[in-house]
Amino acid sequence: MCTSKIKKMKKSFIFFLALLVLASCDKKLDLFNPNYPTTETFWQTPAQADAGIIAVYNALALEGTYTRSFPGLCDSRGDDVQGNSPWSDLELVGRFTIPSNSAPVEWIWRDHYLVVSRANQVLKQVPDINSTQFQTGHKNRILGQAFFLRALAYFNLINTFQKIPLITEPQSTADKYYPETAAPEAVWNQIIADLKEAENLLPITYDGVVGPDAGQRGRATKGAAAGLLAKAYMFTKKYNEAATQLEKFVKSGGVLNGIYSLMPNYRSNFNTANENNAESLFEVQFSAEGGTDGNWTGEPNANWRQFSAIAVTYAPPGETWGGYSDYEPTRFLYNEYKSEQTVDGKSDPRLLASITSYEPADNSTLVYGVPWPYSSTSAMYVRKYTYDGLGLHQKESFEAGGINYRVLRYADILLLYAEALNELNRTGEAYPYIQQVRSRANLKNLATVNPAMSQEQMRNQIAHERLLEFAIEGQRINDIIRWGWLYNATKLASLKQNDTDFNSWVTGKEYLPIPFSELNNNQNLSPNSAN
Repeated sequence: MCTSKIKKMKKSFIFFLALLVLASCDKKLDLFNPNYPTTETFWQTPAQADAGIIAVYNALALEGTYTRSFPGLCDSRGDDVQGNSPWSDLELVGRFTIPSNSAPVEWIWRDHYLVVSRANQVLKQVPDINSTQFQTGHKNRILGQAFFLRALAYFNLINTFQKIPLITEPQSTADKYYPETAAPEAVWNQIIADLKEAENLLPITYDGVVGPDAGQRGRATKGAAAGLLAKAYMFTKKYNEAATQLEKFVKSGGVLNGIYSLMPNYRSNFNTANENNAESLFEVQFSAEGGTDGNWTGEPNANWRQFSAIAVTYAPPGETWGGYSDYEPTRFLYNEYKSEQTVDGKSDPRLLASITSYEPADNSTLVYGVPWPYSSTSAMYVRKYTYDGLGLHQKESFEAGGINYRVLRYADILLLYAEALNELNRTGEAYPYIQQVRSRANLKNLATVNPAMSQEQMRNQIAHERLLEFAIEGQRINDIIRWGWLYNATKLASLKQNDTDFNSWVTGKEYLPIPFSELNNNQNLSPNSAN
């Protein structure tokens, strides 16, 4: 099997759309130099249609999507992570006191709506291109990807901002303002409708398809759409629909059964060696290779670089390896990992895959290969999504971050199915799906350790399992919100104990505020509860 690195190619592009190209045997997404044809002269050929959908992927690799700010501002608001940065925004967001003129908040809004805008252009223009020009299935695959990527952008936007405009058509230059703020139900209905279309149109794999996307990794698949649709059902408390959707993955005869599996090594989900692996339903493609210009925002050029800034932002401090440590794990998270030993009496292996801590009993006292360099052996830093322990290089920098960001993993499918079963009063059936995740961590059989749990006890257990499995992956705050914990006095008291940042939370501040610049410039927009 060919395992060569990404090869870069150039293609013509559309007006301000930035070009990504999938190439080489590994076929990872890559970003490239745009040209500027007009709308009238573009959207004529399958190659241009493919360039258009690649441009949508491009917008996932910007400051406000997955390059840095979106994961960071999600993590900081959970009880698994605290901000510890000279950049005050990164701490204020965790305390739920972020102002509406915060630059990272504006970037998240801007770049997610760029995804929406580009997807809308594809969905508007590609259907009119003569279908006889396309190789078998290629046109449907392009449309399916656009539906998925638009749904993903809206999934992030609704969970982050609560009240947002719903835009499903390209905006013309005559449109002075965004449409009015939509009802949340309308946004969720659109997400679900888009994901149904995507699931129907997308292939299980690009191996064996005919067209320029043949064999490529990094594009959305049927599994990505089906999994995100199940998650949307869970977030809207449609548990029957979610269970039915998730059974496609976990039940014999399901269309996606056997396609995905847990990686034996948990950290394989957060390194460069095992990208687009058997556990990954969808991930954003990054690379440490390339030009000199950072993909923070704007339009790519010949020097465009497709890096992730998460590693250097999260990495432990140290002049040798250059980590900023802008975010740090909470003591609560550490203690939760320590609350249960493995079957052979060791720490949960996810601890040292997620957190850099001094653990001589687990033969872990090095940071980037250096003996513990900090004055306190109780110091803790983030290891997940950094190069610490991977042995690939010693110096973190913005330009050196090349670890793909995993948006949706099979472990999430298993735990969501267990949760759906529990909410449907089928609590006993949830155990084996939780245990698959626990067994990867070498933890004892839950059915033996804690048998015959009530529905409420199982809810708490699933919350614990999700915390340990998805720590520092941007998921915790969304789980806290959808479970209603902030409006439950007992749960809120626990959150305050877990993370003192929650002491400054007040009603409605769990969301990011609508950017002030958007409210100031758009008379149709309404503030949300965080403004």
